[in-house]
Amino acid sequence: MPELPDVEGFREVLDGCGSGRCVQRVEVRDTGVLRGVSAQRLRREAEGQRLGRPWRHGKLLIVPVGDGPALIWHFGMTGELICARADEPPSAHDRVVLTLDDDRQLRYRDQRKLQGIRLTTDQSALARLLDRLGPDALDMTREVFVDLLAERRGAVKGVLMDQSLIAGLGNLLSDEILWRARVAPRRSARALDDTEARHVFRAMRGVLATATRAGCVPPRRNWLTGHRDDREPSCPRCGRGLRARRVAGRRTVWCEHCQH
Repeated sequence: MPELPDVEGFREVLDGCGSGRCVQRVEVRDTGVLRGVSAQRLRREAEGQRLGRPWRHGKLLIVPVGDGPALIWHFGMTGELICARADEPPSAHDRVVLTLDDDRQLRYRDQRKLQGIRLTTDQSALARLLDRLGPDALDMTREVFVDLLAERRGAVKGVLMDQSLIAGLGNLLSDEILWRARVAPRRSARALDDTEARHVFRAMRGVLATATRAGCVPPRRNWLTGHRDDREPSCPRCGRGLRARRVAGRRTVWCEHCQH
């Protein structure tokens, strides 16, 4: 499932392939990925317009189109953004294709179609959309993060994943962060003391730094992520068996020995 590091990778794809290029043609191969915009309006607003410099907030990828509108890409569980030559055969899951003025294409590829593409008409509409989200996880200061945890009753795993509080963290990142901080995912966020909360923040920054460079949450064998799908998963730190249970509605993996 694409999380902040994956979307940062897609931003680099879009920046390298599309920034400053003019959109020659928009092909909507499946309207099931359009959110709040018709295929006709998407073509009308984007064709003939130049793409600006893309940027990311949490799991959203935003690129200005011409002087006013912006395309908003949300990748859901299986979405990705591909830069391809126009003569390359499309994938069965390429849902929307933007052909650019250098005959390259930006292809929004998504098997399950749980999210998709929006078009905001102006800056105020974009601001209203972003107002629903918390600060980007990479932009949070330690003080803001610690204060946020202290105010929340729910499980710390749920707080980390709540996009209205912290934008960008998903299931894999949250499990990895809490494993590194040695904090159990079902602990109440506000029950953490300042030292524990600072450990979670430091783990978040470290995990994001490495994962952003990799363009994904890497399944390294010295990471929890590298063991969570093993047949008999064990903790890469202590070697004991890992537990798995639903927390905050998602399958959660942790080490009962290391995380308290």
